[in-house]
Amino acid sequence: MERREVLKRSAAAGAAGALTLGRVSFAEAAPPPGRAGDGPPGGGPAEQRRTVTGHLPIGAPDFVYVPIDVPHGVREIAVAYRYDKPTVPDGTAGNACDIGIFDERGTALGGAGFRGWSGGARTEFFLRADDATPGYLPGPVNAGTWHLALGPYTVAPQGLDYEVTITLRHGPPGTTPAPVHPPERARGRGRAWYRGDNHLHSVYSDGKRTPAQIAALARAAGLDFLTTTEHNTTAGHRAWEGLWGDDLLILTGEEVTTRNGHVVAMGTDPGVFIDWRYRARDNAFGRFARAIRRAGGLVIPAHPHATCVGCSWKFGLNEADAVEVWNGPYGPDDEITLAEWDNTLVAHARGGGTWLPAVGHSDAHRDPDVVGLPQTVVLADDLSRRALQDGIRAGRVWIAESAGIDLAFAATGERGEHAGIGERLALPDAAGVTARLTVSGAPGCTVSFVTDQGRRHTAPLPPSGKGTVTWRTTPDNAAYIRAEVRHPSSAADLPGPMAALTNPIFLGRR
Repeated sequence: MERREVLKRSAAAGAAGALTLGRVSFAEAAPPPGRAGDGPPGGGPAEQRRTVTGHLPIGAPDFVYVPIDVPHGVREIAVAYRYDKPTVPDGTAGNACDIGIFDERGTALGGAGFRGWSGGARTEFFLRADDATPGYLPGPVNAGTWHLALGPYTVAPQGLDYEVTITLRHGPPGTTPAPVHPPERARGRGRAWYRGDNHLHSVYSDGKRTPAQIAALARAAGLDFLTTTEHNTTAGHRAWEGLWGDDLLILTGEEVTTRNGHVVAMGTDPGVFIDWRYRARDNAFGRFARAIRRAGGLVIPAHPHATCVGCSWKFGLNEADAVEVWNGPYGPDDEITLAEWDNTLVAHARGGGTWLPAVGHSDAHRDPDVVGLPQTVVLADDLSRRALQDGIRAGRVWIAESAGIDLAFAATGERGEHAGIGERLALPDAAGVTARLTVSGAPGCTVSFVTDQGRRHTAPLPPSGKGTVTWRTTPDNAAYIRAEVRHPSSAADLPGPMAALTNPIFLGRR
């Protein structure tokens, strides 16, 4: 028989951090005779349920934990939750509350207890040994103290009233299937330019498409590779079985979604979870950037100037391997990120250490989001995780709005010296340099060469969208040259939307 216990608690206002509430307890289920540990139908309830209600004021901690004492013999945990959404004045954030769960191994930052996160994408979930709601990890439901994690993302001035119902179902534990993960290499074309999209979401976080649908759209978009990057969970890493092939490499990763910005962990080892429960002021990001690299991934801040709450990047770029300057359809926030990134190139050009390559990804979630708008085009030795990451780290990258656009960009000296995207043309300061961009698939577009002095040369492409634009300069007039291909502008004195852009070619001797 179902038992219902209502626990009313109120969380005190607090800053970033966490609050742990009182425990939710369940009775032990007596196993049937001769079948110790199997649970009912021997004498205990087949199902137990508790409901917790509470109130979170504005200024509540980022994470509120509800401890659950899970007894022996539990086969499945199921959780449903809801919260109120009162009317708020224009310009004021309303209520939004995320949810996830940690098992008996605990909630320590970066620890092993993580078992799933759905953010605000679902109102209920379950997990057991042989299955789980997308976003959650199947596995044994061991006895001990589990923790529901509530994440009050935004809280209305009236506060946030919540209700969480926890159901434990007893029975044989079941068996967890061994995960099948994508291989790290596809056939490829040897050393070539490969097209990919490294920021995508499916039903395993807040997307609406299945992995199968995404794989089909990636192939239709002309992509050679993609990276699955669900918000704050690795549950989708095992969901791509049968979807890769000689023509499509699938990498695993995560969009680490903190309250101070999001970072794409591109190409991390399958199953490696990267924690997100910190802010910039906690001085913790360096630890988790290193964890991404130890797991074989790249650290790529995503949409650094996005306007959604918690989306703009506050951690700085010192720990980054690349930066996402173009996210989805090109817009004003991308223009700001592009300008900010361009400013960082000058320091490197004059001997200021390493530089940060630019990449672009679709961040596609659902229709009508376009997979492969934009796409990162990487010069790699083969179609493999390591080769693609090496190409990105080296800056051998350009970004296109679709596979319909192709380009080649190089700089040459007067004696035949040559450098391509991401490289340096080491010449005396007064030496002549010719920049040459050849483009196809960009009708109506304009080509610009941009240097440390800004936009220096602009020329329209022929009506066919296919042509070559050249420009001559010297290293003492241009510390670097990069190319942009843009559509016509819809407003005076504003640049048009991007069709393609390249990483720079650096000029001169350091």
